[in-house]
Amino acid sequence: MSHLPKSSLKSFSLLSLGALGGLLVGTQFLPTNALQTPQPVAQTPSTPVMAKTDENFISTVVDKTGPAVVRIDSSRTLMGRSPQAGDRVVEGTGSGFIIKPDGLVLTNAHVVDGVTSVTVTLKDGREFTGQVLGKDTLTDVAVVKIQANNLPTVAVGNSDQIKPGEWAIAIGNPLGLDNTVTSGIISATGRSSGVIGAPDKRVSFIQTDAAINPGNSGGPLLNQDGQVIGMNTAIIGGAQGIGFAIPINQAQRIANQLIATGRVEHPYIGVQMTNLTTATKTALNQDTDLDVPVKADQGVVVVGVARRSPAASAGLRAGDVIQMVNGRSVKTADDVQQVIEASKIGTALPIQVNRGGQNVTVSVSPGAFPT
Repeated sequence: MSHLPKSSLKSFSLLSLGALGGLLVGTQFLPTNALQTPQPVAQTPSTPVMAKTDENFISTVVDKTGPAVVRIDSSRTLMGRSPQAGDRVVEGTGSGFIIKPDGLVLTNAHVVDGVTSVTVTLKDGREFTGQVLGKDTLTDVAVVKIQANNLPTVAVGNSDQIKPGEWAIAIGNPLGLDNTVTSGIISATGRSSGVIGAPDKRVSFIQTDAAINPGNSGGPLLNQDGQVIGMNTAIIGGAQGIGFAIPINQAQRIANQLIATGRVEHPYIGVQMTNLTTATKTALNQDTDLDVPVKADQGVVVVGVARRSPAASAGLRAGDVIQMVNGRSVKTADDVQQVIEASKIGTALPIQVNRGGQNVTVSVSPGAFPT
């Protein structure tokens, strides 16, 4: 299941710091000696407009949470393009934070994807070898385990309750500068992956203007009480004051599954869809390959159905306009994705569509997202 991204935001970049060059399309990696070469500034720090009652509340937050924020150094072995070239080892740096005192660390999947070794360094200088318990590329969440006890941990907030305009504090290791603190506000919530140019992700992102840069990946985004509300993960290249974090509520749900089973199964029905507008309706009705004419004026229109997918098996067609999913009215493609994500694999899901002017209910049983 996917929806159509905006072409103007194709410079979306993940934020780990490494030396993989252009091997991952759309991902920004920088060499580990990045400080020796000036790099474009992705964002400029925000200047607080007003202070909380406690003038040192940011320092208080850092003192409280900083010891639980870690640096994650990783190594990857890249095969040479020819036998003569040989293999080469590249190194990368990201961030993470400790969620359990027995050594469970939350970070981004792209920080540890394909690595051959992981080293976790605490703020007090202690180093540990990390084991990747599991990673989920669809949400960009991973869990790393280190062998230690009585470690400092973060306090977790409720990302469902945050509002634009609230304080946001980021801690991480941007460009190799360990334990860097920046602050700003929550700029927006509920930014769909398609809107920000990352249609391969299943995340409703938090947007912030707290300065984040390569190396911040996996670090915490905190509220003014020092509670983690998100995991910093991406920027839009060339922009200023536009960064994104995975809401902590979603990250925790994924992490719990990774800890329990080492993997995550996402419900999937197999449709490509977009929000229905007057222009979209006109364009689709001029498409001779469309299965049925679009008669509805609002809803989410199916523009493609994957072969042998649950949607295809249930009889969904291109041109169907989705109006309700599991009894919930939907207005955007993101609404549909959220309902599907909250469903259960193999459990029938009623989907009401407008098909050529007639209301039809189709029962779809989501499958596991193809890996």
